[in-house]
Amino acid sequence: MSKYQAFELDDLQADRSKSYAEFLRRPGLSLGVYHLPAGGKDLQHPHAADEVYVVLAGRGSLEVEGDRIEVGPGRVVSVEIGTDHHFVDVTEDLSVLVVFAPAATPD
Repeated sequence: MSKYQAFELDDLQADRSKSYAEFLRRPGLSLGVYHLPAGGKDLQHPHAADEVYVVLAGRGSLEVEGDRIEVGPGRVVSVEIGTDHHFVDVTEDLSVLVVFAPAATPD
């Protein structure tokens, strides 16, 4: 069994058949790509894991308990376990790498 896995971000971003597609799961973390179209509504609720968002493409804002953080390519935002948050005012299709620690899957 291999001790590593390798992925191409272009391939992960290209598949928009689901809004969230997990591509790696280990006991301590999980990774997926979240897609939200321009004008789309983000229906997230607080999760049972810490999260890190790495914005790969697109523009909008991430609202975290009433604070708004502008997001675009290259922006990295960490959200603590149980914190209310969601993307708003998405002006360009968002593609976001999502890291959950420990492993979790958004509902």
